[in-house]
Amino acid sequence: MLHSLRARLALWLLLPLAVLVALCGWFAYEHAEEAADYVQDHDLLSSAKILADRLIWEDGDVQASVPPSALSLFMSAAHDHVYLSVTDGEGQLLAGQPGFPVPQPLRLTGGDHAQWYDAVWQGQPIRAVATRRAMYDVAGAREITIMVGKTTHSRDAMVQTLWRPTMEYLLWALAVAVLVSATALTLELRPLLSMARQLAQRPAQDLDFHLDSRQLHQELRPLTETVNQFARTIRTQVARQRQFVSDAAHQLRTPLAIQAHTLEQALSQTPAELARLDAEQRRAALLRLQRSNQQLINLTHQLLVLAQAEQPAAQATVSADLQALCLQALEDLAPAAERKSIDLGWQGPAAEAGNCMLQVATPLLPELLANLLDNAIRYTPPQGRVTLGLEAAAATLTLWVEDNGPGIPAQSRTRVFARFYRLATDTQGTGLGLAIVQEVARACGATIELGPARHMPGTSERPGLCVSLQFPRPV
Repeated sequence: MLHSLRARLALWLLLPLAVLVALCGWFAYEHAEEAADYVQDHDLLSSAKILADRLIWEDGDVQASVPPSALSLFMSAAHDHVYLSVTDGEGQLLAGQPGFPVPQPLRLTGGDHAQWYDAVWQGQPIRAVATRRAMYDVAGAREITIMVGKTTHSRDAMVQTLWRPTMEYLLWALAVAVLVSATALTLELRPLLSMARQLAQRPAQDLDFHLDSRQLHQELRPLTETVNQFARTIRTQVARQRQFVSDAAHQLRTPLAIQAHTLEQALSQTPAELARLDAEQRRAALLRLQRSNQQLINLTHQLLVLAQAEQPAAQATVSADLQALCLQALEDLAPAAERKSIDLGWQGPAAEAGNCMLQVATPLLPELLANLLDNAIRYTPPQGRVTLGLEAAAATLTLWVEDNGPGIPAQSRTRVFARFYRLATDTQGTGLGLAIVQEVARACGATIELGPARHMPGTSERPGLCVSLQFPRPV
């Protein structure tokens, strides 16, 4: 139930209301008690005053009589008991019940010279008042104490009479709030539930949808925009994946067809015909198989690296020494450069510990360097030059690879990062090198720039190419 939005919103609304109702009920009860106490105390004092007015001198002593008007004030349906006590200054009982409880200490205050107090008489709680009156004669003044007590049944009934309607109104208000909130939540959530049903009714493979946010409340419209953006991203990714699979299948078809054709030719010949083949023919067939097999290996490796580079970083950033990675890449690619008699050079800062450190979230920096150098060596003619450089600044590390090859025309520099795009069809590349470089650079937060060679002289026929990447340094 706590996972229900309707239930949680109802709890947020109704729990404070319930606490408020409880507090209001408690205050109402306190006020009802105050009102009932005031009425009862007023009646007690009025009876005591009536009794005081009935005190008279008779035969040299004070006599007290209880008139019916004094007792009529206490008549109620609760059948309360009334107790009286009139005593003189020596504690002699003049009228009423003997042993009536007297407050200790007796402090008469106010203009009425009265004191109200609670006591227990004959096993019942009572509310009582005590007051005094001075009686004068020729012998002098005499203090008379008058006490009137009454059981609290009518007082308690008055509290209930005053408090219960207020509490009923509060409970009815809470019930109405529960009903209204439940109805309002049901009505206001209908557009959201309708949107959920529309999404649930769509086929799982149907990604071409757009949620209309005009029927939703303003607070819920960002949700629909996020869902629509997510759907657009998924459609883009699915389209890219389909295109990628289509391009990969097209690229794999050629080396596989060469291998299949070569093997079919070999299997279609008889042992005698195979025996008559000279060494050069056998070597040519094996070389065709080797080249197509190597092409398959390179393409598969590049596809796996590209798929890994496209995945969002799921691991913590690690430190990487870019200068050490560059030197290792030069060592790995040196045999390929030597086979084409290419001068493979290095131009970097002095080897200082930690001078070229990066914080990266991908382990594919070696693949980035390998693809940059491999592309430069592949497209640079024999006897050419390829230079790997690194420049350290306060906020960035700039990596660049430069060659004196044919370069890339300005109109093609945005297209070379597309998968399987190649400027020269006679090379043995896979067309994935710069796509991998772009994905790894994006994962590292680096920017890429393509331009003509800057650090070595070129010719009009071969302007060369400089690929520059800027990596942000850790703060």
